Amino acid sequence: MIAKAIDKINAEQVAQFKAPEFTIGDSVKVYVKIKEGGKERKQAFIGTVIAMDNGKGISATFTVRRYSFGIGVEKVFPVYSPYIDHVEIDHSAKVRRAKLYYLRKLTGKKARLHAIAKKPATETAATAAAPAQA
Repeated sequence: MIAKAIDKINAEQVAQFKAPEFTIGDSVKVYVKIKEGGKERKQAFIGTVIAMDNGKGISATFTVRRYSFGIGVEKVFPVYSPYIDHVEIDHSAKVRRAKLYYLRKLTGKKARLHAIAKKPATETAATAAAPAQA
């Protein structure tokens, strides 16, 4: 009984947010809302997604890693956080692992991931359904 109520509340909270569409290995810009005094501003955290944890639901998180002044910095962001304004994908990379924790040991050129070209936009359903004129 209680589990069903908790699932219902979680589903409502997840429905309020649009989940970002990125995967592990993508280089992203996460814009975070920061309150300073009475003002609010957005600050970008730019890095590589090295992990996506906790599956689905309101507790889902993703980890972004970057190098700042020669030191590796990681932040764990909740996917459905109200403090995340939006997430931009810079480029995607071809990876063969679910978690990229091995990047913690690598620096410089060794830490690079092989970028893949962005796919062209697919045809809309309306143009695909229309017969080709000869």
